[in-house]
Amino acid sequence: MSCFVRPVASADLDALVALAEQASFGLTTLPRDRSLLAKRIRESEKAFELVEEKPRGESYLFVLEDEGRVVGTAGITSKVGGYEPFYAYRIETSLHVSETLGVRKEIRTLHLVREHDGPCEIGSLFLAPDLRRRGTGRLLSLSRFLFMAEHPALFDPRVIAEMRGVIDEHGGSRFWDAVGHHFFEVDFPTADYLSVVDKRFIAELMPTHPIYIPLLPAEAQEVIGRVHPRTEPALRMLESEGFRMSGMVDIFEAGPIVACSLDDIRTVRTSRSAVTVETSELPPDGEPRLIANPRARFRAAIGTVAEAAGGVRIGAEVARTLGVRLGDRVRYAALRESPRGGGSEGDPR
Repeated sequence: MSCFVRPVASADLDALVALAEQASFGLTTLPRDRSLLAKRIRESEKAFELVEEKPRGESYLFVLEDEGRVVGTAGITSKVGGYEPFYAYRIETSLHVSETLGVRKEIRTLHLVREHDGPCEIGSLFLAPDLRRRGTGRLLSLSRFLFMAEHPALFDPRVIAEMRGVIDEHGGSRFWDAVGHHFFEVDFPTADYLSVVDKRFIAELMPTHPIYIPLLPAEAQEVIGRVHPRTEPALRMLESEGFRMSGMVDIFEAGPIVACSLDDIRTVRTSRSAVTVETSELPPDGEPRLIANPRARFRAAIGTVAEAAGGVRIGAEVARTLGVRLGDRVRYAALRESPRGGGSEGDPR
């Protein structure tokens, strides 16, 4: 089996640099910066090696390997905030009434949120263009949830995803031009990059008073809470997992932030853990499922699973891919929710 998900390793740096060069603007957590990517790899390796008792902001980065080539990334931050707070705009609606004029209007406003004790965040989802539309994106994205299902104590119980907002092919953002640019005097790509390097400039320059949305140019209002066209499939996938709009948007390009309780994520909620009691060269019949080796050397792939006395039976090829032997546990879940809704079944930033 040539396609599987695993933790990133130091040997993947060149491949990550190449992937970052293919990513369009707005994928903040996959910067086009070799030193920052090297730092992300070191942080992830440390996170996988040290199992903490509770989330402390660890960064886990996974890669999709296909025929020996790293072709995608997906990440988890166990808890955002802390020394560098998590920033977002919360959209609120207030009612303004004038009996004299007979006017009754609902006005939307943006309120800056600083979260020091924030939720878990998934992001860094990127897949090489030539690998899309093969089901690999679903494997890459949802495999994270099998890892989280196996180690729930390592993650904040609330999970969010910042979806990439509307950005043009040159890296321009209508929302940034209407709001952030007036305070920071840099273009959107520069501000987006700096937010990865050091968030202090946000606290120093970001306006703290509410922003009245009707006062913004129409073209800026139109993109608030909208996703980039290329991110729509990732959003639909997360919605099928139980994520919903949180009422918050990104402070730079106003992309929506979706959220879900960890226990309510479909893959987490419906996943099962069992002992491998049999492998066979002829895979079991049935619908393809996500299957993971949940140990420290995490691996995830797509295969079929059949119940057997005392555990499950899986194909020998997927067992070899996952490094699973008889007696080892696997965690598995359906790739999609069943039509009956029973759960048997980006581009986040």
